[in-house]
Parts: sequence; structure tokens; C-alpha cells
Amino acid sequence: MPTVLLVEDNEMNRDMLSRRLQRKGYEVLLAVDGQQGIDLCRSEMPNLVLLDMSLPVKDGWQVAREMKADSGLCNIPIIALTAHAMADDRQRALQAGCDDYDTKPVDLPRLLAKIECLLGPAE
Repeated sequence: MPTVLLVEDNEMNRDMLSRRLQRKGYEVLLAVDGQQGIDLCRSEMPNLVLLDMSLPVKDGWQVAREMKADSGLCNIPIIALTAHAMADDRQRALQAGCDDYDTKPVDLPRLLAKIECLLGPAE
């Protein structure tokens, strides 16, 4: 079962998305701020990270840069999740090291397609 780390500070988003991902066959780890996300990546080595870009402690931009600069974490795919939907936001996320980008509110079928593109199907 692939493990997805969801780094999201909004409790409602975290709860909704984690339940829906679990129903689709993913094990879900949760982090509420950027530093906790990096720490969980190091200890749990998830298969993929869903990374909110507006986080406390360390924002998603910093988390992505740190993960891609770390030889132990640089191969973990990151999908940026953000309410910022301007064209340059996607480019900025990719430049920070994210492998893909999706907007909030989350369209689950679209997000699952992106996850499966990076990992393959969960089941």
C-alpha cells in the first residue's frame, strides 16, 4: 500500500482528503506544518507528499526546496496543493522542486490521476 504524506494545516482539508485517499487504497500520514512534514519524510519515507504551500513554521516553498536538496528525500515526488491559482504559481511550485501542482478546492479525480501518474495505481 503506497504511503502518502499530507502536509496540510487546515483541519477540514486534512480530514476530508485523508479519508478519501484511504478509501482509494493509500496509507496516509499527516503533518500540520512544514517542519513536521520534513521530519515525517525523514522518519517514514513516504512514497509521495501532498504539500500545502501556505503552511506555518516553514511554508511549502521552503519544504520543497529542502526536500529536493536532501539526498535522502530528493526522490520523493511532491504535489503542491494551493489555493493560489495564477499561472506563475504553478511555475513557482515547479521551480521550488515540486513534481506537480494542483489547486484547491481539490478535485479528487484530477488529484488521483496526478498521484497515479507519479506512483502508479494504489491497488
